[in-house]
Amino acid sequence: MEFTNFKFYLNSKWVSTVASIWIQCTSGSLYTFSIYSQTLKSTQRYDQSTLDLVSVFKDVGVNAGVLSGLLYDFLARTTTTGPWIVHFLGSAQCFLGYFLMWAAVAGLFPPVPVPVMCLFMLVTAHGQSFFNTSNVVTGVHNFPHNSGTIVGIMKGFLGLSGAILIQVYKTLFNNNPISYLLMLALLPPINTLLLMWFVRIHNTRENEERKYLNIFSAMALVVAAYLMFVIILGNIFSLQSLVRIVILVVLVLLLASLLFIAFKAHEKSERSSENLLDERAQLIVEPEKVDASSDSSNNQRTSLQVGENLNLFQAVKTVNFWILFFSVACGMGSGLATVNNLGQIGESLGYTSHETGSLVSLWSIWNFLGRFGAGYVSDYYLHTRGWARPLFMVITLMVMSIGHVVIVSGLPGSLYAGSILVGICYGSQWSLMPTLTSEIFGVVNMGSIFNTISIASPVGSYIFSVRVVGYIYDREASGGNICIGTPCFMFSFLIMASATILGSLTALLLFFRTKDFYSQVILRRIQNIQ
Repeated sequence: MEFTNFKFYLNSKWVSTVASIWIQCTSGSLYTFSIYSQTLKSTQRYDQSTLDLVSVFKDVGVNAGVLSGLLYDFLARTTTTGPWIVHFLGSAQCFLGYFLMWAAVAGLFPPVPVPVMCLFMLVTAHGQSFFNTSNVVTGVHNFPHNSGTIVGIMKGFLGLSGAILIQVYKTLFNNNPISYLLMLALLPPINTLLLMWFVRIHNTRENEERKYLNIFSAMALVVAAYLMFVIILGNIFSLQSLVRIVILVVLVLLLASLLFIAFKAHEKSERSSENLLDERAQLIVEPEKVDASSDSSNNQRTSLQVGENLNLFQAVKTVNFWILFFSVACGMGSGLATVNNLGQIGESLGYTSHETGSLVSLWSIWNFLGRFGAGYVSDYYLHTRGWARPLFMVITLMVMSIGHVVIVSGLPGSLYAGSILVGICYGSQWSLMPTLTSEIFGVVNMGSIFNTISIASPVGSYIFSVRVVGYIYDREASGGNICIGTPCFMFSFLIMASATILGSLTALLLFFRTKDFYSQVILRRIQNIQ
């Protein structure tokens, strides 16, 4: 490749996609909370309810991304540097929060009050919502005809990032959670600052988009399979430092190969087809004016018109918004409560710290499979069978309820089996919800709307983690900080199983309400192809 042509290859939505993927690969540090949660608990002298309260602020920060959504939506309409600014602000918050948290745990100052630690966690988590907003929404703008697939890819690599970061941690700082916190303060912000310049919106439509997105999807599966193999290998054998270095180098090479796929896709599209201006997809037309004085039923009807782009204030007046909000609270809230307490659940059931560490890494794999699979599969069945996307939310929430029951069944290996079901179904919600938002409410204000719906996740997490799991755990601990046995979590998970069943039934209502709308979507896409 000649140097003079290098700029040609870098200025494409494919390179933008790779840059976003690489940023996503270091943006999921919040999923590794269990790695340092015990150290945080011991150094700051917290009980389980207090630790769960800190974890809730983690969930609040990453999911209360309304500011990042509003900022992105505004900048995307007024400047080409919108994604960069959002990424930069996220990097600053991520560094500040983790650095102060590391300083507290490392003993640079005395144990901080609980509200202050909650603030540290809130800041760093809020910064990561900026990464996610910029990468996901830019991807949907660049590939509006394959929104489910691109969201699945972005959310999938975010899910894998927990396992990726743990591999870096085990290679460089094995069994040193304090050093891991310092790594989290440096690695994600630096990685983002280096790559954010390539993330931008390209209003083009190319002939073979689906083909190369499928190749990206295949590579995502290869990376996931490799990480799973490495995790299982590390669980069976004690890996030496040199072996871990080789494992990390191979992982980096796999991720680097995505850039060559991007170059090939851009080169092929330039040779074989003429790029067609495709502002926000042919599904989306200029947003119509919506009468502010219209009643709720009129707002609901407006939101179901193909091509209509609602703003945040119009969207929150619709019934569909609140149905989706409630389903997300049940599914994501109970899923977060599970991953936040994996360490304590494993401890209560007799698992070793090494085994619970492996469970956290494996959770990233299941999370990835859900995020990636739900986006890809729902896209496939929407395009080929006309299945309305909310149907997949119904199915995954019902399966999640089964996973909650399996975890506390007390059977051998139940924590592994149950975490697989819950992890996959939890990840699915993160792929389905943004895609549903872009289709039902339009892509123009997608950033602010899907981030507002995401608030349901920390709301559910607070209810399930603090008011249910933490409260019942401390009660069963009988005056101590450690609880041993199945009763520590059994009643909590039965409550969460019931909640996800209710969320599934609510999603079923959304399915019936939007069935005609998705029929229109399929018809419009067929017309566009013809």
